[in-house]
Amino acid sequence: MVSAWPGDEHNTPLRSPPIRQRGPSFLGKHMKIGYARVSTHEQSLALQLDALRAADCSKFFTDQGVSGTEFCRRGLDAALAAAKAGDTLVVWRLDRLGRSLTKLVDLIAHLERRGIEFVSLNESINTSSSGGVLIFHMMAALAEFERNLISERTRAGIAAARARGSKLGRRRALSPEQRSQALELLRCQSAAEVAKQFNVHPRTMLRLKAAGA
Repeated sequence: MVSAWPGDEHNTPLRSPPIRQRGPSFLGKHMKIGYARVSTHEQSLALQLDALRAADCSKFFTDQGVSGTEFCRRGLDAALAAAKAGDTLVVWRLDRLGRSLTKLVDLIAHLERRGIEFVSLNESINTSSSGGVLIFHMMAALAEFERNLISERTRAGIAAARARGSKLGRRRALSPEQRSQALELLRCQSAAEVAKQFNVHPRTMLRLKAAGA
């Protein structure tokens, strides 16, 4: 599912979102916002920031020591909140923005809904150009393929487990012997008292008591 990106009131993921094509003259009239990220505090942001400055970014936001799999980041959230319609979000490389293809597509689609362009310098992705639009739609198609592949594998895994006779779902909190003991105790003790003895939630005991009634 797509994250609740700042400024996206509808928060609706697009599987193959349309991109409004704009001419190159659209860029330069509005602010370019640079975003940089490194995974550890020992790594330097200097290389990325130098490239972003060379790309004429006038405002910068960073995250340091944050994994690319995590899309809820202080610096990224601030960059998204600062960007306005007509602005451009610029990154040095696509994986600096994130490492999940599906979430990357959702994020770029979110920017499009707000009228914000996106540029990745190393991959030459620029949503203001026809080539950038093509690359983005290819990314969207690959993300859709990834989603379908994960879904198919999940269904196949469930079917295979059922064929082997495996029980699916959450493992029981109590063994059969413990369930019998708990039922005996529930005759003279409250669910909370018995639950404490077996280190489980009182609701577990209430369900057990209702099932054994």
